[in-house]
Amino acid sequence: MRGIPRWVLVPALLGGLFVLLPLVAMAARVEWTDFWALITSDSSLAALWLSLKTSALSAACCVLLGVPMSLLLARARFPGLALLRSLMLVPLVLPPVVGGIALLYTFGRQGLIGRQLEVLGVQIAFSTTAVVLAQTFVALPFLVISLEGALRTAGTHYEVAASSLGARPSRVLVRVTLPLVLPALASGTVLSFARALGEFGATITFAGSLQGTTRTLPLEIYLQRESDPQSAVALSFLLMIVAVLIIAVTRRRATL
Repeated sequence: MRGIPRWVLVPALLGGLFVLLPLVAMAARVEWTDFWALITSDSSLAALWLSLKTSALSAACCVLLGVPMSLLLARARFPGLALLRSLMLVPLVLPPVVGGIALLYTFGRQGLIGRQLEVLGVQIAFSTTAVVLAQTFVALPFLVISLEGALRTAGTHYEVAASSLGARPSRVLVRVTLPLVLPALASGTVLSFARALGEFGATITFAGSLQGTTRTLPLEIYLQRESDPQSAVALSFLLMIVAVLIIAVTRRRATL
């Protein structure tokens, strides 16, 4: 508390209550006697398994694409870099539904790339692949921001030293650069997984809602809210627990 004005406590407590009260209110509405039955129904388990599977694949895609993107944004110098960075982060501020429409006009049957893929017999829209693409689209900036900031903070002193000793660029990347930013990479990966797990708008627009194929847990909650509110509350509480665990893991890694 030393060095912090006492009046700061009031808005800080109000902010904490603003976040916690809705979560407490939701937990209070859970029918605990039927909780296990509600979250283990066939449709709930199928949605949970699909969410975990596609979110893990999306996080892997974010790492494969996000690490090179972060390196380019943090280390390269060329005209238009600031514009490129802004464009790469657009999914952060874009409404997810708009992202889904953009993906549909890119990979849909009549889309920019989807038309050519359709000729080759490849259909992406309204498939599990579409779920992974939608989740990757919205989650990728979270990893890029985390990793680019860590790369800028780490600087290039160790990389320059390794290069001066004869190490090739790929060896410097694997043996020096990535170990230096490993905590940020881990945190960014977990955040990307969490964002993918909660994705709704882009998924329902681009992939639809087919049970076992594209209906992830947020979509299942949305549908259950109309027909079985108690099931929707139970699944929402389950998703909240998963989110809390992910944040706890992220914080633990950040403090290591």
